[in-house]
Amino acid sequence: MLKRIVQACFLLIGGTLGVFFVPELLKLASLDQIVLINNPLVNALIGAIILYVITFWAVDHVVHFVKWFEDRIVKAPVSDILFGSLGLIFGLIIAFLAGLAINQTELPIVNEVVPILLTLLMGYLGFQVGFKKKEELTSFFSFNRANKKKEDPEEAANQSKYSSRRLKILDTSVIIDGRIADICQTGFLDGVLVIPHFVLAELQHIADSSDALKRNRGRRGLDTLNRIQKEINIEVEMYEGDFEDVQEVDSKLVKLAKLMNGTVVTNDFNLNKVCEIQDVPVLNINDLANAVKPVVLPGEELNVQVIKDGKEYNQGVAYLDDGTMIVVEEGRDYIGKRIDVIVTSVLQTSAGRMIFAKPKLLEKAL
Repeated sequence: MLKRIVQACFLLIGGTLGVFFVPELLKLASLDQIVLINNPLVNALIGAIILYVITFWAVDHVVHFVKWFEDRIVKAPVSDILFGSLGLIFGLIIAFLAGLAINQTELPIVNEVVPILLTLLMGYLGFQVGFKKKEELTSFFSFNRANKKKEDPEEAANQSKYSSRRLKILDTSVIIDGRIADICQTGFLDGVLVIPHFVLAELQHIADSSDALKRNRGRRGLDTLNRIQKEINIEVEMYEGDFEDVQEVDSKLVKLAKLMNGTVVTNDFNLNKVCEIQDVPVLNINDLANAVKPVVLPGEELNVQVIKDGKEYNQGVAYLDDGTMIVVEEGRDYIGKRIDVIVTSVLQTSAGRMIFAKPKLLEKAL
């Protein structure tokens, strides 16, 4: 269908050119006296045939270019298209007004050439300014709206109540982790979950990996998304846009969070730090898990099962239900047994908490 439309455009252009230029060619060939040939319809037909014969090889190239341009437009964020178009329109208006002033001059070449150059130049500059300054323009309009809200507190409260959506943007790691579904189910995470298309593409790439471990992690992430959409009562949106100028998924997430004024949800330590540096709100699932772990103080008694020996001599290692590691001094002889221990100290590290304890039986013996 697209190829036929392009061919029709070539024929139409050729017919239009034929009406204007074929008579001149006939005069040069001394055939302008033949009434049958010197006819607008015949001239248009001749021009269409000539142009099509000359440019038939370019039809496929034009079709490929149109498809490429269509893909770029579809993948581009709506904000990029909107602000770029507004900048283009503004630039064309300036070129038109400048062209009216230039047409008042009496220089033939200037009247014909300069307006065309101005239209191309101002259209290009307008589009580039609108496209590259969209964030500043968005901030400007947001600032104006904020000032209006300050003038009318009651209206500001109503707008905040109905327009605040509290967007939560999920990254790949938190989807694969799977705990986000349980958190949403408990109701501790509100608002709208945003799943970017580039995150979903990365997740699908991991699920299609030849490595069995990566493949299983990717499939678990897809199962998590399926559970969130079908079983949990929370609004989920897919963001179809992409940032072609950015390669890293983490950088795209930060840029998207700034664009949508949303919050990044992750359990990636590095992404967490990047968001903090760039003043992007971030929720770290690992921080939440560490915050809700039960508080253990020195002197408390715990009943644990020693699983393996520790790094130091005669140590045993046990774990709480939440995964916290307990190092049991003199616990190597109790491997495979459940014993009562007394907490001696608690160490908080970047990887989590580590509890040191000793067997209660040993305490009684002392």
